[in-house]
Amino acid sequence: MFPPPPSLLALAAATALLYLTTPPVECCPASDRDSLLAFRSSLNEPFLGIFDSWKGADCCSGWYGVSCNPTTLRVSDVNLRGESEDPIFYKSGRSGYMTGSIHPAICRLDRLTTLVLADWKGISGEIPACVTSLSSLRILDLVGNRISGSIPASIGNLDRLTVLNLADNQISGQIPSSMVKMSSLKHLDLRGNEISGQIPSDIGELSMLSRALLGHNRLTGAIPRSIASIYRLADLDLSTNQISGCIPEEIGQMRVLSTLNLDGNRLSGKIPRSLLSSPGLGILNLSRNGLEGSIPDAFGPGSYFMALDLSNNRLTGKVPGTLGSARYIGHLDVSHNKLCGHIPEGEPFQRMESSSFLHNDCLCGNPLSSC
Repeated sequence: MFPPPPSLLALAAATALLYLTTPPVECCPASDRDSLLAFRSSLNEPFLGIFDSWKGADCCSGWYGVSCNPTTLRVSDVNLRGESEDPIFYKSGRSGYMTGSIHPAICRLDRLTTLVLADWKGISGEIPACVTSLSSLRILDLVGNRISGSIPASIGNLDRLTVLNLADNQISGQIPSSMVKMSSLKHLDLRGNEISGQIPSDIGELSMLSRALLGHNRLTGAIPRSIASIYRLADLDLSTNQISGCIPEEIGQMRVLSTLNLDGNRLSGKIPRSLLSSPGLGILNLSRNGLEGSIPDAFGPGSYFMALDLSNNRLTGKVPGTLGSARYIGHLDVSHNKLCGHIPEGEPFQRMESSSFLHNDCLCGNPLSSC
């Protein structure tokens, strides 16, 4: 048997060297790709074709709304918004519409940090309970759909989550007690659902929270005093619920709080003096409750209200004269109460409309009729 010619030996050696020095093809794991395709299989988006790009072996390259960790090539973000400035929306001239449900296969993407499936208007079904196993998840945004059922009971397992936005859906049940364990949570938006029961009494444990938006639900019970211990809380919305009891005095002592909406509830008792003397509070809406007593005469040079609405309560007495010493009062509404007496003169009263003072017992003076 003759030995192979030198030219063949050289070719074999070159081929082996090429194989050893050529890096492997970099793409997402087949398991991540299969999980995404299973997730996509339960969704129907008929107008924009956003899933047309979900093909090929590499889900890290060119798949609309999908991003991967550049080091591990594991899927890290699924970001699908039905209202966006993306060119795909401009070309179609419409916002998004998607039906279907959230397939539990999304939970197999165990390195996921962002799950956004927002403003598609037609996605229904429940939030898969297995979502709470995604230990790396930082953003869960499902706003603006038709999602029903309850918030998963073990939502508190998501201790790295910073944003939980479930607003404008059809979610029912109660706020899970485990939610107070979400130690990284900064933005909580549950507005516009059918959530019932009481706000957890230990909600104050959410020490990182800056926005707590729970309006337009069916919440009952009292406002937990522990809310006042959330030092970073700037925006609190509990409006249009069935919350009762008195407003805790401590809320007016929150240094960062700038917006407080408690309108449309069943609150009673007096307005805490601390709310009106707070130098940081700029929007205060206490309208459509059962608040009684006089309006505290607590305004001063540090008072700066862009909007102050105390209408539709049972307030008595006079309009406080110290309102005139406030640094700024933008919108003021004390209508539909039982106030009486002369409306103070000067700023800010001279630029207020009569509608701000109508339907009281015996208020008089500009902009109403003279006394």
